[in-house]
Amino acid sequence: MKRRAIAVALLLALGSAGCSGESKPRRTITVFAAASLTDAFTAEAAAYEKQSGVHVRFSFAGSQDLVAQLNQGAPADAVATADTATLGKLTVKLAGASATFARNRLVIVTAPGNPKHIETPADLTRRGIVVVLAEPSVPAGKYATQALQAADVTVHPRSLEDNVRGVLTKVELGEADAGIVYVTDAKAAGAKVGAVALPTSPIATYPAAALDASGQGFVDFLISVAGQRILAQHGFLPPQ
Repeated sequence: MKRRAIAVALLLALGSAGCSGESKPRRTITVFAAASLTDAFTAEAAAYEKQSGVHVRFSFAGSQDLVAQLNQGAPADAVATADTATLGKLTVKLAGASATFARNRLVIVTAPGNPKHIETPADLTRRGIVVVLAEPSVPAGKYATQALQAADVTVHPRSLEDNVRGVLTKVELGEADAGIVYVTDAKAAGAKVGAVALPTSPIATYPAAALDASGQGFVDFLISVAGQRILAQHGFLPPQ
């Protein structure tokens, strides 16, 4: 009986050792991010996962929608918005101070080849030109309003989209002749759109904040040398 008990104990010990050698389930974090960060953050997540073993799951939307969802209790580990004012409306407690990780500018996007010959903001007011913008409550819409006011131009958009990628999509599909988006959105669209400089564009500032300790690693990665290199490749300006 004693020998049998010893044998059973040895088998249990071997089984335990085998289990400890198995890989642990991969951790996953959820990041709420502004729609204009879609392509850059997808690349950031791949690099971060390779470095840390942490999988990043995203929810992309207009910054104002993200903050509203978080204030209503939506679960997330970190958040990144396209302006500091919107992040400032967050009522949930942060795990630490927010960090500016990138900046951006606006451009006018047109159909490929710019068939309507749109060269300045004033051209957006011409009869027959269909323009779409982001809603003023969206950072991209707020920045576009500032740019048009600085150019002393009043535009009557056909529609107001709830995020900047909605503006880009309508121009890509030919549902609008022009729209105002970020430089990075035009870059992501490639040959699907044309881009016209908008000299009166303000500088968009992108902050990120961790909502818990799990999200802090991703926020830190964004401002690291590796994270900044990826953002630059997607057309973002450095934070300073």
